[in-house]
Amino acid sequence: MTDPLTRWREHADDGVLLDGFHALKHALRFGAEVPVAVTTDRPAALALAEELAGDVRDALDALLTQVPAETYASLVARPHPTGVAALAVRPSREANLRTLAHTPRTAPVVVLDNPRNLGNAGAVIRLAAGFGATGVVTTGTLDPWHPTVVRGGAGLHFATAVERLGAAELPPGPVFALDPEGDDIRGVKLPDDAVLAFGSERSGLSADLRARADHLLALPMRPQVSSYNLATSVAMTLYHWSATGGAPSAS
Repeated sequence: MTDPLTRWREHADDGVLLDGFHALKHALRFGAEVPVAVTTDRPAALALAEELAGDVRDALDALLTQVPAETYASLVARPHPTGVAALAVRPSREANLRTLAHTPRTAPVVVLDNPRNLGNAGAVIRLAAGFGATGVVTTGTLDPWHPTVVRGGAGLHFATAVERLGAAELPPGPVFALDPEGDDIRGVKLPDDAVLAFGSERSGLSADLRARADHLLALPMRPQVSSYNLATSVAMTLYHWSATGGAPSAS
């Protein structure tokens, strides 16, 4: 078997950086192919697995190679407190597009229209995975597989379909766009095949996305409060969907 640094270099250009124990744990749970994983303290990482992730403990035991702290630090831009890092194979775009396009759907697709903040995008992907959403689509220039987004998503990109598309390429289904001028969301039942669109943190919905919307919805908000954080808005909307019929799988 080749040494971990050689394997890391082989996959560094096109691999997905899993930054920290929890990102690696989630990726493994949802079927990611992980060709290389390193840690500065193998016994501590396996003890953490025993405590928090017994279901993937054996997989981690087979994967993790201990390396010196300076070697680990050379592989990641910002060392994680758990001292764990790995590279995973990104799911094929074709497979994700098939998942997003498949109908009928049992859970909505979340669309982030021209998002700007990498951490917010990661938090949304984590939320979408938790609620069992079909996928998360971004429009605009932000790469939803950027390492900072994957870090913010705690490796849960592998639990849902994550892709970047144009506004004209959205998955099928009625588009419910969040907008302050829309109807109160509390009076609307969101269907499972909904496409839930959220504008950017600063400028809201783009003209292209607004033109695609079948319905405009507004979240309840106290007067003189200007806006919610993007991830908060997505969480409120997905919770409303789940509370009025949709729900994560219990399996």
